[in-house]
Amino acid sequence: MIERIAEASPRVQDRIAGFLYLIVIVGGIFAEIFVRGRLVVHGDAAATAHNIATHELLYRWGFAVELFYCAFCNLPITLIFYNLFKVVNKNVALLMAFFDLVVTAIESISLLAHYAPLVFLENGHYLNAFTAEQLQAATYMSVQLFELGFAMSLVFFGFDLFLLAYLIVKSTFFPRIIGVLLGIEGLGYLINSFALFLAPALQARIFPYFAVTAIAEVALCLWLLVMGVNVQRWKEQAIAPLRSNEAPGS
Repeated sequence: MIERIAEASPRVQDRIAGFLYLIVIVGGIFAEIFVRGRLVVHGDAAATAHNIATHELLYRWGFAVELFYCAFCNLPITLIFYNLFKVVNKNVALLMAFFDLVVTAIESISLLAHYAPLVFLENGHYLNAFTAEQLQAATYMSVQLFELGFAMSLVFFGFDLFLLAYLIVKSTFFPRIIGVLLGIEGLGYLINSFALFLAPALQARIFPYFAVTAIAEVALCLWLLVMGVNVQRWKEQAIAPLRSNEAPGS
């Protein structure tokens, strides 16, 4: 499948990327808002453990959805974006792909902490050595560790968005305003994550202001799905280096 994607035309590739990006966005909203946002009670380990145990299937779905898009959506998107934007600057596109892979790796590993509460709450006989309060605390701590791991991935994602923003602005086949918006979103992710690491109380206050910058990714997804790249300009930018390397009079 990966080989077929790599060999597809730019128009086909951008449609595939848009569809996969939509899955990532919807899946992320489901896992963060409708699963963890509904079940995790900040500051209350007992309530969080009770909610997860009571809605175990929903919590498992949140894990499965995120694991699915990390494995089956993020990687093809990385390949497609590299193919589309290497005609702008191959080195920058390659660096962007590297950051994409790091983001996916960190988020995937962090999902172990998302799944851990299901282990702590499964009532296995080997857990009899722990009190109920200890298991509740471990459950809550696991969720917090996942959130920290996700925040770490967003640091790399912030730099990834800077590179994508640069490539879009420099391209002739994509709206530059989307590149500008992605750059702003990348800056927001960096500020939000480092605020969480350095001043958690401040991060809680500023997060709502940066959350709205995610509209840039929605705009990117919709443009890929509805409009797509300007194929003619993409081809012109792809062959421009070849023309410049032609000897005079050849």
